[in-house]
Amino acid sequence: MFKVAIVVGSIRKESMNLKLGKALAKLGQGNFQASFVGIADLPLFNQDLEGSAPAAVTKFKSEIEAADAVLFVTPEYNRSVPGVLKNAIDWGSRPYGKSSWDGKVAAIAGASPGAVGAAVSQNHLRSIVGGFLNMKLLGQPEVYFQFKEGAIADDGTIADDNTRKFLQGFVDRFTAWTETHTAQNAKAA
Repeated sequence: MFKVAIVVGSIRKESMNLKLGKALAKLGQGNFQASFVGIADLPLFNQDLEGSAPAAVTKFKSEIEAADAVLFVTPEYNRSVPGVLKNAIDWGSRPYGKSSWDGKVAAIAGASPGAVGAAVSQNHLRSIVGGFLNMKLLGQPEVYFQFKEGAIADDGTIADDNTRKFLQGFVDRFTAWTETHTAQNAKAA
């Protein structure tokens, strides 16, 4: 069983993306061990602090490094990635040459109340994650989830059967993607 770090791009207590993350973790039970990696306590990235990173940064980086894969679950703010998520990405990639993201398996999902379900922010995140960060990003299926009240309970239970089947398909594909790439990483090591 592999370890998945779930990074939610919203720090709001009642975040729909946190609910989506919990639903995905619940669907993955038995295939992977999920842990939610907090980003709320990270200070704003400041290169002056790299030499003696704050404790929150050290903790964050170690949690990412301990995982086999990372699942980003993000909303869309102003047609882009939320600042708090970009800040976490920046801290995880630094100092230069010591990125916690490098070579990790990754997938992206997101929810919003709008019909496009965070599609634009996910597109921006894909260029960061699959490009510069050198993560092994799952391309399909894409999860642009239009969140409606009652769709997902606080404990991750999904109300609608079709939604559950769709999200289960995503989790199954992510599981297979992670198994393939963690096996390749092990052979390379």
